[in-house]
Amino acid sequence: MIKGEQLYEGKAKKVFATENEDLCIVDYKDDATAFNGEKKGSIAGKGVVNNRMSNLLFAYLAKQGVENHFVEELSDRETLVKKVSIVPLEVIIRNTAAGSFSKRFGVEEGTKLKNPTLEYCLKDDALGDPMINDSQILAIESATQEELDTISVYAYKVNEVLIAFFKEIGIELIDFKIEFGRYHGRVILADEISPDTCRLWDIATRQKLDKDRFRRDLGGVEEAYAEVFKRLKL
Repeated sequence: MIKGEQLYEGKAKKVFATENEDLCIVDYKDDATAFNGEKKGSIAGKGVVNNRMSNLLFAYLAKQGVENHFVEELSDRETLVKKVSIVPLEVIIRNTAAGSFSKRFGVEEGTKLKNPTLEYCLKDDALGDPMINDSQILAIESATQEELDTISVYAYKVNEVLIAFFKEIGIELIDFKIEFGRYHGRVILADEISPDTCRLWDIATRQKLDKDRFRRDLGGVEEAYAEVFKRLKL
């Protein structure tokens, strides 16, 4: 597959066209950002971990009935994916209170929630990715009711599958952010699933194995990503 024109560059990835208009190549970077881009840095090897972990999990989720954009891993940092039009929503599932949830609702970090929660944020860096509810989404036409219904079903399914998956390797899935794209009239899972987009804690020690180590200057960022990589046996 020939890498063509660069279509997009985000905080963590570049996207390139291919000779097939239905497919594109995602190239994962080592750049790291937090707080809507206010904090910037680099995490050595992050692109490799995020690429290969996302591909493993997307392939696994596809087998569980969650359609997604993954097609083929091309290299440690590059993957062939279906070309989607991203639904401008960040979809967040929380199983345990942490981060902004704890701050907003005064729930101590680490508190197990009675049920998983589903949140939406409008995907707009200029606005700071504000939280948005279903009626607001419909009012500004960011998605249709049918698309929201599909996203909700998929999001909870992803959560169910990943909780069990990570538990097998001694990791607790605290929360995660996913994105969806429109592909030939269907909404499918897209973007990535990685320590950048998930809060992952060691079940035994409660050690953070995700980007919170970068956000909060905890140190050991590369080691945390490498530990997840090792447990996944990639």
